[in-house]
Amino acid sequence: MFQKQEYMEYSIDKSSYKLIPVQSGYIKPGEPYDVIIENAVDFLEDGDFLVVSETPLAVSQGRLVDEAEFKPSFSAYILADLWSKYLWGYILGPLLGIKKRTIKNLRKLPPEARSHKEVILNYYGWKHALKPASEAGVDLSNAPGTCVSLLPHDPQSLSEDMAAKIKSICNKNVTVMVIDTDATYKIGKMKFTSLPISIKEIRNNWGIFGYLLGRLGNIIGPTPLGVSKHHELDEIFQIAQAAEECQKIHENSMETVYEMQELLDGDVTTITIDMLDSIIHSPAIIVRKS
Repeated sequence: MFQKQEYMEYSIDKSSYKLIPVQSGYIKPGEPYDVIIENAVDFLEDGDFLVVSETPLAVSQGRLVDEAEFKPSFSAYILADLWSKYLWGYILGPLLGIKKRTIKNLRKLPPEARSHKEVILNYYGWKHALKPASEAGVDLSNAPGTCVSLLPHDPQSLSEDMAAKIKSICNKNVTVMVIDTDATYKIGKMKFTSLPISIKEIRNNWGIFGYLLGRLGNIIGPTPLGVSKHHELDEIFQIAQAAEECQKIHENSMETVYEMQELLDGDVTTITIDMLDSIIHSPAIIVRKS
């Protein structure tokens, strides 16, 4: 099913990396994530980083929520229809310089966004529901039907467990990193994210406040949620950024629910697990210093 893994070269801040995508089918709810390790071990070397996307791990843990089961409250209507679609889509978004793609998506928010906001309110509260998009790292893509994926439980332990399994299988010393594409920001020496969780060196759970404050700072890369071994923070962000760049060029990349819908040629609410399993996924990237 899987093609021979090919690699790309990537350079950042005078450091060069070799990047090797790890391919797999769709990891289904409750299915062990060990397939990522099994498909990676033949390509791993001592000192490599295995950078794993958070969503397949969360799906493996069964952390899917069916939004169709949530009846939108009045608050959810206000958050979806007024706050996100119009205030952020037409006024605050352009004013604060958020991505044009995000603005476009906000302006065409479907009625289902109300149930999505209700899910965020129930699981994470107002602080995260007020964020106009990508609230609390909840992933609308890579999930079947009307389901969304919450962040994985205890990603730090997941990273340590995966590194230990790799060591036992192939005797390779590898650092496993679990990342989320939501940004970590920097103002001065302070590093922070809107996400509810992150590695301990990053201040987290700031929700809308982190998102707004981030407009005044700099994005330093995707957010590491767990790292199996201690490394300097600058190196961790370089590795995470390199892996993210490799994921973006993957032919079946599904950063947003709209990209998933276009790739699978179906309405998002009718996308099944079998449809998701019909394409090649890249749940992890091997990052090696050149």
